[in-house]
Amino acid sequence: MKRYRFHILILTFLLSITIATLVPVGTIVTYWMLLVAVGLGLLAYRYRAQPEVATPLFLSLIFITLALGFWRVTAVQQELFTTELESQVGQKITLEGIVKKEPEMRESTMHLYVETDQDLILVTTNPFAQIAYGDRVIVEGTLKTPEAFETDTGREFDYPHYLLARHVVYTMSYADVEVSNSNEGNWLIKKLLFIKHRLMDAIESVLSEPAAGLGEGLLLGVKQSLGEELSEVFRAAGIVHIIVLSGYNIMLIVSFSLFLLARVLPRQARLLTALALVTLFALLVGLSATVVRASLMAGLFLVASLMYRTYDLTRGLLLAAAIMVWLSPYLLLFDLGFQLSFMATLGLILVAPKLELLVEGGFGLKEYLIATVATQIAVLPLLLYSMGEVSLVAIPVNLLVLPVVPFAMLFTFIAAMVALVSTTLALPIAFVAHVILSYIIKIATLAAALPYAALTVPFFPLSLLILSYGILAGLLLLKYKPIHTFNKPTLVDDWTIEEEDDVKAALKQSSRAATTEPPIFFR
Repeated sequence: MKRYRFHILILTFLLSITIATLVPVGTIVTYWMLLVAVGLGLLAYRYRAQPEVATPLFLSLIFITLALGFWRVTAVQQELFTTELESQVGQKITLEGIVKKEPEMRESTMHLYVETDQDLILVTTNPFAQIAYGDRVIVEGTLKTPEAFETDTGREFDYPHYLLARHVVYTMSYADVEVSNSNEGNWLIKKLLFIKHRLMDAIESVLSEPAAGLGEGLLLGVKQSLGEELSEVFRAAGIVHIIVLSGYNIMLIVSFSLFLLARVLPRQARLLTALALVTLFALLVGLSATVVRASLMAGLFLVASLMYRTYDLTRGLLLAAAIMVWLSPYLLLFDLGFQLSFMATLGLILVAPKLELLVEGGFGLKEYLIATVATQIAVLPLLLYSMGEVSLVAIPVNLLVLPVVPFAMLFTFIAAMVALVSTTLALPIAFVAHVILSYIIKIATLAAALPYAALTVPFFPLSLLILSYGILAGLLLLKYKPIHTFNKPTLVDDWTIEEEDDVKAALKQSSRAATTEPPIFFR
C-alpha cells in the first residue's frame, strides 16, 4: 500500500474533480473536508510515536486532496460564469480583444480565440481575413452560447463543455473582425510561429500536394494541411494519428538533442537544453492536450535525470494528468483528446508488457505490433462509447506505415532546412521525402477503400464502457507486473489521439478520429 500512496492521492484528486464537475459542491463541503483533514492531522501528531500514525496522516492528505479538487472546480466556475456578457447573449454586440492563439483554418471559416478583459470567446469569421496571433481586433457579431448536437452515429457531442475545457463560454459565428493593432501577443510565441510558417513555406516550395500537406502534418502537426478528403482516408485507415504531434515527436526531440550534444556539453547542460527544446516545440506546434501531456512526461523525465532519480512511467503519467486537470478541470470529462491520450499511454505502460510475453520471436515489426494492439485495447471501449466507429484495418496499416514515419519526418525536415538556403539543393532530398510520403498516402488510400474498413457501432452505453474497463483491469491484476521505470535503453511507446476540436469538426462531417500514435525509441 505504501508504494501506491502517490497513485491514490492523484486518483483521489481526479475523483474530486469529477464529482465537483458533475454535482455542485458548495464551499461549506470544502471547509468540512479541510476540517476533517486538520482533525486527522492533529490525531497523527498526537500519536506520532506510534507505528500506526501513518494511517490517520495519509487519510488527512486524502481529505486535503479532495478539498483541493472541490475548490479548484468552484474557482474555475466562478471565473468562467461571473461575467457581464451573460445578459447580452442573443444580442449583436461589439467587442475588443486580443487573438490569444494561432488562428485555426477550416475549409470555410477561420476560428479565432479572442480574449477580452474578462472572457475568452471563440469567433468564426472569413477564412481569407488577414489575422494573426497577437493582433488586437474589434469583433462585431451576435453573442451566443454553444449547443450540443447529435453526430451521425447517434452520439451527442457536448460542445458547451468541450469549449469549457478551453475556458470558452461564449461564441460568435460569422462575425465581422477588424484588426486595430498588431504585435500585442507574447514575443516568444510570435517568433516561434514565424519559424513554423517559414518551415511550411519551405516544405511547400520543394514538395507537391498531397505530400507537402502530409509532411507538414508529420513535422509540425498542421492537421488541416491534409484536406478533408485525405483526412477521412487516414481516419478510415486508422493512421490519422501520425499527423498528431505528441509523444513520438517530443521524444524524438529529446533523444536527437541529447545525441547531438553528447560530445559538446556536460550532462546537466544537455538535459537542460533538451528541456528547453521540448518547451519551445510545444509552444511552436500549439498546446493541445496531447502535446501538453507528452511534454510534461518528457519534462518530468528530464528533471528526474537531472536529480539522478529513477523515473516512474505511471507516476509521470498521473502527475501530468493532475497538472493538466488542475489548469483546466473540464478536460477530465469533456476532452476526448485528453482521455484517449491518457488511456493510450496507460495501455502502453500496462498492457504492452503483458502482450510482449505472448508474442514470441524477434521479427522487426514486433514492437510496432505490440504497441498498436496495446493501444487499440486500451482505447477501444472509449472510442466505441464516444465515437461509435473503429478502423478494422488499423493494425496491418500501422505495421506497414509506422516503420517509415521517422524517415519521412527526417527527410522532410532536412529538405525544409536546406530549402531555406537553396531550393535547388533541397530537391534531391525532397525527392526521397516525396517517395516515402507518397507510399504512406498510397497505403492509406488502398486500405480505406477496402470493404468494411471501419466498423460502426450504433449503441455503446456508459455502463458497458465501465464494464469493459473493469474487465480489462481485472485481467491485468490477475498475473501482471507493470514496467514502471526508465532504467536502461529500451523501447518506449507513446501514442495519442488528435485534438478534440478537430474531432468535433470530423464528427460533424461524419469523419472519425483515430487512436494511436507511432512508437518512440528512447531511454
